[in-house]
Amino acid sequence: MANCRCRLGDMIRDQSSCYSCWAFGAVEAMSDRVCIHSNGRMRPRLSALDPLSCCNYCGYGCLGGFPSMAWDFWWRNGIVTGGSVEQQFGCLPYPFPRCGHGDHSRGLTPCPADLYPTPQCSKYCRSGYVKTYEKDKFYGNSSYNVNATEGDIMMEIMKNGPVEATYHVYDDFISYKSGIYHHVIGEYYGMHAVRVLGWGVENGVKYWLAANSWNELWGEYGFFRIRRGNNECGIESMVNADNAEHFEHQLRELAETPQRRNSPRSATRHHVTRMLSDDSLNTF
Repeated sequence: MANCRCRLGDMIRDQSSCYSCWAFGAVEAMSDRVCIHSNGRMRPRLSALDPLSCCNYCGYGCLGGFPSMAWDFWWRNGIVTGGSVEQQFGCLPYPFPRCGHGDHSRGLTPCPADLYPTPQCSKYCRSGYVKTYEKDKFYGNSSYNVNATEGDIMMEIMKNGPVEATYHVYDDFISYKSGIYHHVIGEYYGMHAVRVLGWGVENGVKYWLAANSWNELWGEYGFFRIRRGNNECGIESMVNADNAEHFEHQLRELAETPQRRNSPRSATRHHVTRMLSDDSLNTF
């Protein structure tokens, strides 16, 4: 069972105008798994920019990629830490700004119609960061596809932590605001990848709890719920995961470093905490 110090869902990210969901869904689940496998001693935010720009076999960068290859890249090459352009922490922060997705702008500038170009790979951490690129890496171990059954996916999350799921997106998902989503009507847009971190039941309807990468103004503070057990939009067919075991050097460094107090919880974190207190929700 995951250590209670691993408060999953502390941060909802924003992929901006770049089809990098395949990288975001992966690094968010990986970050949670590192925390879980280290019993809460390490809580990294792995960089979406690292696989986006440096994995030359993961796909097409900001034009789209393959989630399974992001997990493969993690155990073969490792992934460094990184925040966002607004929150400059870690080795390689994401370079593109937050923007309004669909009709969820609420004060944000709508995402540009034209995609940003894929950034060039850099194996140097940002100026002022204390570690080198190689020293900052976290590694997974033996990436795999989770069996496409409700029970196997639940067991994987329960034993090892969040997973990345890929599914079909329609217009009515983009306009989602709350509740348990199921596709009814609307134009087909393509594939999308997200972190799935739990499940629950509301009014007799089973659902998966997932974190999107369209910032916290979208959906339920950046999260959404989608029907579980019927392979809604294919979300149970393409699920990726990996073990988070290769970070012994980070644990040694952590033991030698004075620990800082946790920062105050964000509004998003409060929202997730309330959701986690619901007896019908099973997550880590």
